[in-house]
Amino acid sequence: MVFPPARAEMILADMLADDQLAVYGQLLEAAGKSGLRLAIGGGLALSAYSGYVRNTKDMDLYVVEPDQKKLMKIMADQGFAEYNAVGYDPTWSFRGTRRGFIVDLLWRMLNGRGSVDEVWATKGWELTVREVKLRLIPPEELVWSKLYILRRERADWPDILNIIFAQGPEMDWERLLARVGDDWPVLTSLMSLFCWMCPGRAAAFPRFIWERMGMELRPPAEDGVLIDRTRTTLFKADDWFTAEVS
Repeated sequence: MVFPPARAEMILADMLADDQLAVYGQLLEAAGKSGLRLAIGGGLALSAYSGYVRNTKDMDLYVVEPDQKKLMKIMADQGFAEYNAVGYDPTWSFRGTRRGFIVDLLWRMLNGRGSVDEVWATKGWELTVREVKLRLIPPEELVWSKLYILRRERADWPDILNIIFAQGPEMDWERLLARVGDDWPVLTSLMSLFCWMCPGRAAAFPRFIWERMGMELRPPAEDGVLIDRTRTTLFKADDWFTAEVS
């Protein structure tokens, strides 16, 4: 584990200003008292799990689908207004703003591959930042949610590579592979790139995953360098994989 929860708490404490944390904390506290099932993803979860910090003025909040209308009601009661300066799809998300801070509610994946369930809301780290409880979605679901975002104007694969570098040896690969299902060639493509960039780190992952992804004939070498900077440099990615690996 590169970043244990205590280190993640320090990262988020540096990222979240007091007024921002207050807005988020009030919403999370009210949702918790109402028994709603939700957890934080997006840039905050990425930063916490990987140390690859993405400062953000918004919070992605993944909510179990049956709870989304109740959560939207709580947001309205707290003074959140719909934020539609940038368009969004209301069939799987809602965007609200309060005091200049944006909260994106998401209850389905944008491509329809899955809906938020109990695992998203319960299996990730629970962190405490200045007495505010922050539950993150698990790294496996964070990877899954970003796997298909590979477009001309945006690509989340750098995020995934950094999450995997930090948390890969301890991730539940059985669950991630089950989530991906028949789309395993997409994950295989990403993992092939990861093995090429970070052969030594990939060698620390469970051996069974390479066979499951069709990579049994070219598993990572046990004696490979942790990070091959001659390769990451080709992508102008010298700021990737900067975490100290334990």
